[in-house]
Amino acid sequence: MDDRRHSFRDSVEDREAATHVAPSPQSLSPTYRLAFTDEDFMLRGELRPVRLQLELLKPELVMDDMGITSTIVLFGGARIPEAAHKDTAATPELAELSIHYEQARVFARRMTELSLIAGGHENVIVTGGGPGVMEAGNRGAAEAGGRSIGLNIVLPHEQEPNAYITPELCFNFHYFAIRKMHFLMRARAICIFPGGFGTLDEMFETLTLIQTGRMAQIPFLLFGRPFWDKVINWQALADAGTISPEDLKLFRYVETADEAIEAIRTWPGAGLKRGEIPGR
Repeated sequence: MDDRRHSFRDSVEDREAATHVAPSPQSLSPTYRLAFTDEDFMLRGELRPVRLQLELLKPELVMDDMGITSTIVLFGGARIPEAAHKDTAATPELAELSIHYEQARVFARRMTELSLIAGGHENVIVTGGGPGVMEAGNRGAAEAGGRSIGLNIVLPHEQEPNAYITPELCFNFHYFAIRKMHFLMRARAICIFPGGFGTLDEMFETLTLIQTGRMAQIPFLLFGRPFWDKVINWQALADAGTISPEDLKLFRYVETADEAIEAIRTWPGAGLKRGEIPGR
């Protein structure tokens, strides 16, 4: 280790020392505050590039410290209720989707059990940290006795972290873009459950990254084919020529946790970039 790293006083020491300065018009002025402890300064519009960097770095460093090397991503609707509470659903259709809460919970529990057998550092469940399918994913991991990650986002009306996220891995974001990067940076598989605008946004963005070769192929699973067949006519896109027929192979439908685990285990072409796939 380079001893020169310890030649200067560190920021923690100076932050503490700065609080013991005698009050005066000068020491009480906002300009006297250390820049990195001055919240008003850090929130200025001109500091946006710094805040973006901080949101990228904080979860990355924490997950490195916690020894997390890869993740299994669960995307899905915040409004999908647990089966026991489906009577409170806003619509009968939403109540029917409660089966996916249980599938997400079982899948996350099974994947976490497999992860723990290998040491608990790989294939750690990560969700958006909120209710519905997200809660189910974190809940299943907790029931298996493992860790799980919650990548929350500050929203005006909705989101608070669910109670099943590992507290030390519960993050909060201001920037959607940086949050999306953290979903995918360590992803070993993507699992999409029925959902709304947010789920569709995350699904299409990830498919675009894989299709264009900006991201290596990984297992990409859509839970609940009846829902997706009603929502998206994938074949029509291929027939129109707006996507290639080969693009329909970038994802696969599954209905149960067992099917999903088997698909992840046997996924063809995992790790390849799109341009390396025959026929592309």
